[in-house]
Amino acid sequence: MDIGVVLQTTPPAARVVDLAKRAEAYGFSHVWTFDSHILWEEPYVIFSQILNETRNVVVGPMVTNPATRDWTVTASTYATLNEMYGNRTVCGIGRGDSAVRITNGKPTTLATMGESINVIRELANGRGVEYNGSTITLPWASKSRLEVWGAGYGPKALQLIGETCDGFILQLADLSIAEWTIGSVRAAAEAAGRDPDELTICVAAPAYVGPVEDLAHMRDQVRWFGGMVGNHVADIVERYGESSDVPAALTEYIRGRTAYDYNQHGQVGNTHTTFVPDEIIDRFCILGPVDAHLDRLHSLADLGVDQFAIYLQHDGKDDTLAQYGEHVIPALREHTLAKR
Repeated sequence: MDIGVVLQTTPPAARVVDLAKRAEAYGFSHVWTFDSHILWEEPYVIFSQILNETRNVVVGPMVTNPATRDWTVTASTYATLNEMYGNRTVCGIGRGDSAVRITNGKPTTLATMGESINVIRELANGRGVEYNGSTITLPWASKSRLEVWGAGYGPKALQLIGETCDGFILQLADLSIAEWTIGSVRAAAEAAGRDPDELTICVAAPAYVGPVEDLAHMRDQVRWFGGMVGNHVADIVERYGESSDVPAALTEYIRGRTAYDYNQHGQVGNTHTTFVPDEIIDRFCILGPVDAHLDRLHSLADLGVDQFAIYLQHDGKDDTLAQYGEHVIPALREHTLAKR
């Protein structure tokens, strides 16, 4: 299993780049960032600097959306980064959340998301695509290679991801929800004539390494995540109702949700996430000693998860990076003998 990290592009950008460099030194495979250009700094500028100061990590947004960026500009940006730094990008994409809601917009439709996936991927892979009545190509991008990984929770989103995407991003680490969503994505891929085993599965959630006696503190540091996920769950409940195929394990906890302030989005101490119970935090996130992290990660791997990406928005950033680099990542590697 690969291990990635998800950073906010909070100033100073140099700190974001430094965390990315440290993540690579510890063996992390991917450096993701939020993509919300008003709340935080512009991620693609920072991606360029990260790529310039590292050798191996792959960078990408978790996640971008089809509404706030022209699709052809997005594709050109990826292809340019790939030309400069050697195909080390991945596009995580969803319908849109904070980046659109902060400007009083709405998430796009799934149909629009599907169209954007096709345009971005084809152009960023140097292929022609139909766009606004013409076939367009990035003539200089023939060597660029980009995968598009879709993020979503609802049945129709999972179907779209299985039918069209190269990978699936699930933004929580609950085992039962992971089993249901991964199964749905793979079933959709197979029904579309694709090989479901070729989809990369990425689970992203806060992880905080610390002793059991500090669990209360760790929970309070990542309670914001339940609120962030709750925004998407509220959309699902509005669309499908409370009685649907969506597991109650995902939807029940938002009944106490009353409001959400995007000025506090993704922040420790978000005052609109008090409705999130400890049980949800323990299910959605990975907290506690190294052994607790390894137990959950092995269980996720058994479900077919290829990458776990840590949301690193808490006060234990440096130590969690170090603990994963020194203990978790080595323990996940397959060990072979140098001499028999």
